[in-house]
Amino acid sequence: MPGGLPVPQGTLAGRTGHSLPLTAVTKGTLVAFVVWLDEMKQAAPSTIDRRITGVTVTARRHGTEVPKQATKAAREALKPMKLDQVRTARGRGKAIAATPAHLKAMNTAPAARPQPEVGRRRGTQELPKLARLRDRALATLAFGIAGRSEEVSSLDTEGITQVAEGLEVHVPSVKGRPPRDVAVAYGENPDTCPVRCWLAWQEAANLTVGPAFLPVDQKGRLGTQRLGPDGCRLAITRAAQRAGLDVKLTGHSARRGLVSTGRKRGKRAEKLRKQGGWAANSPVFWEYVDEGERWEDTATEGIGL
Repeated sequence: MPGGLPVPQGTLAGRTGHSLPLTAVTKGTLVAFVVWLDEMKQAAPSTIDRRITGVTVTARRHGTEVPKQATKAAREALKPMKLDQVRTARGRGKAIAATPAHLKAMNTAPAARPQPEVGRRRGTQELPKLARLRDRALATLAFGIAGRSEEVSSLDTEGITQVAEGLEVHVPSVKGRPPRDVAVAYGENPDTCPVRCWLAWQEAANLTVGPAFLPVDQKGRLGTQRLGPDGCRLAITRAAQRAGLDVKLTGHSARRGLVSTGRKRGKRAEKLRKQGGWAANSPVFWEYVDEGERWEDTATEGIGL
């Protein structure tokens, strides 16, 4: 991270494949981490609060105690941010539902992307082929299983099995939710087919066991640690940005998108509910169903207007 600020090991490893020594977590650096998240990442205060906890928990897990005065100082710096209405509104609002058209644009976007102008120089940065294959597989499979970012991150290679009809995917238990086994069929379009995209990434990364999704650095080198939930979210958001989409997609966009798209195409609500692992009485799920049915037999249709 710029300036040597502390990052939870899982966050850094999830994005780059490398970890930061936790001995770097001190009072000054933890406060600087809060400021960096606020000013540079425009994170909501609730998100920053979770990151502070994440640093402490991760450090303890690796045998290092974060000084109490460090966490106290970080939360003192956070207090005025929690009282700022502009800051607390960050990140609110419903995720935009991803569509197959979005996925196609993301998966066929040019590898090169413009870089911010530095002085008089302006250039482009080309996304490594391995990273493109990873992002294609991640976005389409997230859509196919209606997966939360935590679930996509938790997928294991041995839990994804190719069969004649497509893929059988085991989605592990995350945050106490029950695991589920779902079927993902071959798609009509090779650029948005989760089966073809997964197989291409699996072959290129030589995956046989272990995490299904790994970090890839700017030089195309494959990391060894599991791509974290934040890394999965960022992969989708950045792919949408590279494609020049006029909407911001997030990790939850694929989950919402499968339901709304599925209902528009006549898929049974119960089938979609089980695919994403929603509870039968989930108000969020039925909101997504209503969204997909909005233009089906509308109240003003065919009444003589």
